[in-house]
Amino acid sequence: MSHTAPAPAARSLVIKTTSGLDRPEAANQALTVAAAAVASGAEVSLWLTGESAWFAVPGRAAELALEHAAPAADLLDAVLAAGTVTLCTQCAARREITEGDVLPGVRVAGAAVFTEEILRPGAQALVY
Repeated sequence: MSHTAPAPAARSLVIKTTSGLDRPEAANQALTVAAAAVASGAEVSLWLTGESAWFAVPGRAAELALEHAAPAADLLDAVLAAGTVTLCTQCAARREITEGDVLPGVRVAGAAVFTEEILRPGAQALVY
């Protein structure tokens, strides 16, 4: 009699970054981990909060230049192509960023949606 092991529960990765040009290494690390996770086939949700909120605006991620690191705009594009990118509602409002200002594919949502994502079974949350 052959027994097959049950498939592991699907895991999702929720990454919140509060760092932008003020902390380039932390910002790039969050984008790098998100892009690497997407490339590995993981379900990825990237949250742009605090100063990283500006990365939701076209052209702003390209302003992050960090030696020995992949371009932030390329990393963000990879996540947008295969994952979810969310701009924090309150962070956007404080910066007067509207839904019409953001890159195609970026959604604007708040704490209730973030909480829902991180409390799902199999979710792993990281904050940078």
